[in-house]
Amino acid sequence: QVHLVESGGGLVQAGGSLRLSCAASGSIFITSAMGWYRQAPGKARELVASITSGGSTYYVGSVKGRFTISRDNAENTVYLQMNSLKPEDTAHYYCNKVPSIWSWGQGTQVTVSS
Repeated sequence: QVHLVESGGGLVQAGGSLRLSCAASGSIFITSAMGWYRQAPGKARELVASITSGGSTYYVGSVKGRFTISRDNAENTVYLQMNSLKPEDTAHYYCNKVPSIWSWGQGTQVTVSS
């Protein structure tokens, strides 16, 4: 079973930036498409960005042009650089395989103040 540990969240003002990190155990990471998901209070969890093992990326429309997903296969880590943050980006952020078949980690909270 893959163990996921997210970090890098925090409180930031609108327009600010944060960089999230997700460390994954296990060699299966290298061949897996990875994604960043988020869940705001009262809302369903959604996929906001993903990256294949080959580096192809996907972004949901609301973050396109502001967020950048990347990965370091040597370190079994996936990143999410978030710029121009908006209050509506406030959520708990998680990483997982795409589709999300691994157990969820504890996630990291991102709070954007207006």
